[in-house]
Amino acid sequence: MTLLDYPQKVACTVFLGGCDFRCPFCHNFELVTGGASPVMDEEELFEFLEKRRGLLDGVVFTGGEPCLWSDLFNLIKRTKELGYLVKLDTNGYHPEPLEELLEAGLLDYVAMDIKNGIYRYKRTVGLDIIDSSKIKQSISLIMKKAPDYEFRTTVVREFHDEKSFELIGELIPGAKNYYLQAFTDRDTVPDRNLSSPTKEELEKYKKIASAYAKNVEIRGVE
Repeated sequence: MTLLDYPQKVACTVFLGGCDFRCPFCHNFELVTGGASPVMDEEELFEFLEKRRGLLDGVVFTGGEPCLWSDLFNLIKRTKELGYLVKLDTNGYHPEPLEELLEAGLLDYVAMDIKNGIYRYKRTVGLDIIDSSKIKQSISLIMKKAPDYEFRTTVVREFHDEKSFELIGELIPGAKNYYLQAFTDRDTVPDRNLSSPTKEELEKYKKIASAYAKNVEIRGVE
């Protein structure tokens, strides 16, 4: 159960394994690589959700990258049929299933991670090749079709600077919500040589991003 993952809702979070990015700062890398064993199967999930009808407002599907899940459409459809709101967390690299879900009215909230400016994406996500058009297409779909949404960036000192947020801002002009969240180290993070930005750096980046998005906030820093 979470009070944080779905804004202003009481929700539960469903983690789906597998991801096509290899971000060096990932907190859930055991889900990316398939090293984590499943906690429950699909039917157990729906038994869990059935029992909590009226207690939970929504369900957050996250990962990993949920859009890699072959039966995501039906998984979310069944969840909606139980009366839950659905939030999807995505890396934005799969615009086709995202559009299918939005067109069907199955998503109430979408959160997309924007890793960096387009010219810095490959290094930030740990890949040699990336199709930036997919990122741009997902951004456009979300801004046009999602009932509610946010874009967000995990800020890592070794990957981000002032120019990063100018480039990100150019990707999301007029966006409703954009959140900066400071990287925090954990045992599951693949690169143990990364560091968090200072509060002052985050405030500077927030000011830059505020020229592009309507609402810009910093998460996870007191």
